[in-house]
Amino acid sequence: MTKYIKSCLNYTGGKHKLLDQMIPLFPRNVHHFVDLFCGGANVAVNMTADGSIQCIDKQKEVIRLFHTLQQTDESEVLRTIEGIIEEYGLTNTSRYGYAVYGCESGSGLAPYNKEKYLKLRDDYNRRPEDNGYYDIVFYVLTVFGFNNQIRFSKKGHYNIPVGKRDFNERVRANLIDFMRAIKTKNIDFLCADFRDVKWHLGRGDFLYADPPYLITTATYNEQKGWTEKEEQDLLELLDRLHAKGVYFALSNVIEHKGAENAILKAWATKYRVHVLDFSYNNSNYQTKRNQGKTVEVLITNYE
Repeated sequence: MTKYIKSCLNYTGGKHKLLDQMIPLFPRNVHHFVDLFCGGANVAVNMTADGSIQCIDKQKEVIRLFHTLQQTDESEVLRTIEGIIEEYGLTNTSRYGYAVYGCESGSGLAPYNKEKYLKLRDDYNRRPEDNGYYDIVFYVLTVFGFNNQIRFSKKGHYNIPVGKRDFNERVRANLIDFMRAIKTKNIDFLCADFRDVKWHLGRGDFLYADPPYLITTATYNEQKGWTEKEEQDLLELLDRLHAKGVYFALSNVIEHKGAENAILKAWATKYRVHVLDFSYNNSNYQTKRNQGKTVEVLITNYE
């Protein structure tokens, strides 16, 4: 099995565990590659292209973080993270273990970190400006936050509660591998709504889209962030790109806990539908259905 680089952000719905199924289904000899709704950029960071690789997402804090990690020396990023942890008195189990904090790995570190984490979160939400330091504070918040989730209130305040883990050796290793990949690959990060992007893609180019799923609930799809209007707009965009000879692959969920995405299901009849699952199997949608369960698919406009 190929070893894929993992994003430094443990995004809900991140595609790292599905890369072994997805990447073999992607076209070969890609010129320009676009990772639309890139999230943690798990797909882009593992892609190769003759030309550019572009990551697009409307979550400005994520795009800012990627820019900072790409443009800042690796040792400086790590020093800043360690400095934030030390300044706020958060746990550092990779250096001191669990016992010194009166915690053990099973129950987690939340009781020790809670007040310190809330102080860091409050300082971040009151930041006087956006800059590289606060981009790394945002990263630290995601590491120490509940299930590493990313969520902002309507006022733009990060509001995830404390989690049970910290900046351990595995998290540190993922960050280092990710930073090295985005520094060496020709990756450009763009903060934008997909409807506002001026597309200059043509034959030989490939776009992968992993939008919020219409029939599931997650932190990235709260406050009606994705409705039938956005779904239709995206599908129309993909149709237009198809007409220009651009290859695309769309990740989505057709069925989930008895709900059905009728819009997507009708649209997908024009293209090829691959069912994906975590046992690393895939097949044509017409030959495999898991009624009552989540049916995650990859829809492609090429053989």
